[in-house]
Amino acid sequence: MQLKTRYEKVEPYITKDGSIIRELMHPSLHGDSRQSLAEATVPAGGKTLLHKHAIAEEIYYITEGSGIMTLGSGEFEVKVGDTICIPPEIPHRIQNTENTPLKILCCCAPAYSHEDTELME
Repeated sequence: MQLKTRYEKVEPYITKDGSIIRELMHPSLHGDSRQSLAEATVPAGGKTLLHKHAIAEEIYYITEGSGIMTLGSGEFEVKVGDTICIPPEIPHRIQNTENTPLKILCCCAPAYSHEDTELME
């Protein structure tokens, strides 16, 4: 059981929605049991695909950059220091509006899974 991770040792991968993810803590890899914490990176000018999760609730915390968040039928600007709650079953995506990477800490409960991700486009 691993209860500590080092950022530089976590290999990134691309999720179903197209973001680059580093799983900082996930039950399938580490010692936690009910949630996951990841850093998502959306490249300059990029965006994730519109998607939703049947079970997981997500919390995004913007650590670098800014963008436009689509949440249900609404859109709003997000920037460093903003926190967004994404309830289950709500379609969402995030678009990077800058020339630098947009970085997000993303907490999911229960933990993120590809099986719980439904693409909407």
